[in-house]
Amino acid sequence: MSIMSDDTATDWGQDDPRQEILLDPDHELASPDSYPRMWNLSAGMAFFQAVIRPDMPERPEFVPIFMPAIASADRDTYGARIFSIARWNSLWEAAQYRRRFFADDTDPDASDWQRLPADLARIADLGDNNIVFIPRTKTRYYDYAPLFHLLSRATLDRFGLPLLHAGQWPFWTELVNPDPYLPADFHQRLTDAWGATVWRHLMPSSPISRFTKDDPIRILAHNLDFWIPAVAEAMEDEMRTWPIVDTGITPGPVTLSNGEILEGTTMGGPRKGSDIWSGEDEAAEFVDRTVEAADHTGQLRGILDAVRSHRAHDDFSDRWSHAKEDFERKLNHTRSRVKVAFIELDDTTPVHGPETEIVGQLACSDFLTLLNPKDREVVVVLRSGVTSLTEVGDILGYSNHSAVSKRLTRIREQAARYFNDN
Repeated sequence: MSIMSDDTATDWGQDDPRQEILLDPDHELASPDSYPRMWNLSAGMAFFQAVIRPDMPERPEFVPIFMPAIASADRDTYGARIFSIARWNSLWEAAQYRRRFFADDTDPDASDWQRLPADLARIADLGDNNIVFIPRTKTRYYDYAPLFHLLSRATLDRFGLPLLHAGQWPFWTELVNPDPYLPADFHQRLTDAWGATVWRHLMPSSPISRFTKDDPIRILAHNLDFWIPAVAEAMEDEMRTWPIVDTGITPGPVTLSNGEILEGTTMGGPRKGSDIWSGEDEAAEFVDRTVEAADHTGQLRGILDAVRSHRAHDDFSDRWSHAKEDFERKLNHTRSRVKVAFIELDDTTPVHGPETEIVGQLACSDFLTLLNPKDREVVVVLRSGVTSLTEVGDILGYSNHSAVSKRLTRIREQAARYFNDN
């Protein structure tokens, strides 16, 4: 297990950059009513008076981009890049049409803040795509920030993760690179923490420890990339309920620069910004909503049904669980339909009762192991073709058939319990 750097300590001075990343555990924002937290800023804060709202927004695609270190970059260049990313990402409601708010190289009258840096402009030129820019860092913190900021303090402590300030969605700005203040194995710790958090929604009656690491549902629970589209959809569904800023814009059709109407869209003021969630209760609600959204973004329900219908012994650990019990019961479901009847016949051919379903030798062999040696002898003799209780008594050395009858009664009771339980 890797050890977190001493840099994660919170005994910093007023100008220490760590205070921009790490949250003091004693701060009021670290209380269960306020932590964890995720917030959004209105596109109006990025100087947009109006946004395009498509009738059918495409799902976002997340594109990692290079972010120079603040200390090594020219301040103006760094500031311009951050501002461009913030403006682009703030247009989450415009979805696939956000590129239409930015000028291209053919517009000589466009101001610098209307242009994108060259690498981002090349992505925008690919067409109307719902792209969200994510700064690529060594730990990939920004890639998975929405999942990290759904974790409670208790979960962070359990998996050795630091207490961070509130997350932002979509990404707006970076004041301090978070990588130096995160564990070297941050991705693995987050994977384990999220898997433990979402597991109860996938297999509510069986702890995760009851399954092997190769179990398909356990693998799915730990796949962060599977859950990011779902949590993004849950967040955007929430943000679409927020009020619209009154910028004096009358909602209406979108008219392009060439006079044409952009079909399937409406123009209107941007929505207000707010906390998406704040506190453990709201975060827990968003975990629920993320699981629900995963059915749309990743066909979660279909995957779970398929896995549960095709379970194998290798999916389960050696420990008991409801899921393992259900699996074994279904695997051996024919046993529960077996009824045992010993019938005394004059003929020497062994016959099952008319209500008995024949399962083969397996059920009988398993049942015999539960009997004591004397009772087992009775069953073996009966199965060999001897059906007269008197003859069974003679073979086993009993003075009369009464002892055999008593043993058969006890065997029937044991058989009924065994086959009903299995």
